[in-house]
Amino acid sequence: MDSSRRRFLQNAGIVATVGAVAPANLISAQANNTPGAQLPEAISRLKSRKNEAKPITLEERQARFERARSLMSQNRLDAIMLTGGTSLIYFTGIRWWLSERLFALIVPVKGAPFYVCPAFEEDRAREQIANAPDGKNPDIRLWQEDQDPYQRIAQGLKERGINSGTLGMEETVRFVFGDGVSKAAPGLRIVSAMPVTAGCRMIKTGHELALMKLANEVTLAAYEAAYVSTKEGMSQNDFGHLVSLAHDRQGFSGGASIQVGEYSALPHGSAKPQIIKEGTILLMDGGCKVEDYESDISRTVVLGKPADKMKQVFEIVHRAQSAALAAAKPGVQCQAVDAAARKVITDAGYGPDYKYFTHRVGHGIGMDGHEWPYLVRGDALPLEPGMCFSDEPGIYIRGEFGVRLEDDMHITENGAQLFTPQSPDLENPFAKA
Repeated sequence: MDSSRRRFLQNAGIVATVGAVAPANLISAQANNTPGAQLPEAISRLKSRKNEAKPITLEERQARFERARSLMSQNRLDAIMLTGGTSLIYFTGIRWWLSERLFALIVPVKGAPFYVCPAFEEDRAREQIANAPDGKNPDIRLWQEDQDPYQRIAQGLKERGINSGTLGMEETVRFVFGDGVSKAAPGLRIVSAMPVTAGCRMIKTGHELALMKLANEVTLAAYEAAYVSTKEGMSQNDFGHLVSLAHDRQGFSGGASIQVGEYSALPHGSAKPQIIKEGTILLMDGGCKVEDYESDISRTVVLGKPADKMKQVFEIVHRAQSAALAAAKPGVQCQAVDAAARKVITDAGYGPDYKYFTHRVGHGIGMDGHEWPYLVRGDALPLEPGMCFSDEPGIYIRGEFGVRLEDDMHITENGAQLFTPQSPDLENPFAKA
C-alpha cells in the first residue's frame, strides 16, 4: 500500500480493514449468510438505512394519473394502455410479470380506468389493485383461457365513447398485445404513449429525488467499504461479493460489475477471469434500488501505486465530468452536455469523436437504470428541472486500461447537482472534498 493511500485510510479510521479479508470461499459463505461468517470490518461497520426510504404514497400516484391525463389531452390521445413493467408500477404500484396472457390497464383521458385480467388471476389482481388509485371499486374485465382478451379492451373503450380515435401504447408493450388490440378495434389509431409515460416519469418530484439520493449514497458507501477491504489476489467476483454484502448491510440489494486491468478498457467489461493486482486499475459499475428508484455509479480505483499515465487519464476524465456538470442547465439541449465533456477529452488528445470516449456522456435514470432522455449528440430536447442523468465520461485504451467516472445528477432551477461527491483522484478515490 502506498503511503498516501495509507494516510487517507488512517484519517478515515478504516486502515485496519485493508488486507483483513478472508479468502474467496469465506467471501462466498458471507454472501450466502453462512452462520459464523465474519464480515470485513469496513462492511460490518455499515448501518442499515432502510428506515430512511419512504414509500411512494397513494396520493402521489393519484397525482401521476392527473398529470398523465393532462399530457394525454395535450398530445390528443384518447386513452393509454399499460401492461406489466415499470410504468405500471409508477402509476399504480402493481407488479405484474409478463407472460403470453394479457394483463392490461387502460386509462382514458376522461372516465374511469379499467383492467383486463385473466380470470384465474382475479384474486391476485384485486389484492394489488386495491392499493392503486381508484382501487376501491375497480372496473376489471375478466377473460377465460379460451376467450379473446382484446375484445374486452375494445368493449371497455366503446363504453367510454372511444370507438375510434387514438390509443397510446406504452412503449414496452409486446407487439403481440398491440397487434391484438389493433385487430379487435380496427377503428383505433395506435401510437406510442411515450409523450405521456416519459412526460411524467422523466420529471422527478422532491420525494423521488430523495429516494435517488439515498440510493446513490448507499452505493457509494458500499464501494468504499469494498475498496478498503480488498487485497491482492482477489478475483473480480470476490470484489463483486464485497460490494453486494456492503449493499445488503445497509438494507438494500445492490451490486456492481467489476473489470480489472486491460478489461477495464471494455466499457461493459468481460466475463473472463480477472485477478486484482497491486498497481492495476479496477473499474466498478453498478448500483441499487431504493423504493424502485435506482443509482448508477462508476468508480475507477487502483490497489497500491497508480502509474503516471493512469493518473493523467483520470485527471482528464475528471475534468470532462466536471464540464458536463457545468454545462447541464435548464433550457440547454441534452446534446450540449455530451459535447462539453467530449471536447475536454478530445482537446487532451483522446479524440477524435468516439475513438477513446466510446459512448454518450449520460442517460436518464429513475425507476429504470436507463430511461429518457439521453445526453447524446442528436438529442435536442431542452433540459428541465427535475430531470436526472448519469454523468459518466470515460477514456478506454484497448490493451491497457480504461477510466470512467460516473455519478448521477439532477437538474435544478440554476444548473445541475450531483447526488454524490466526485471521486477526486486515483490516490484517494473516496476522499471527501
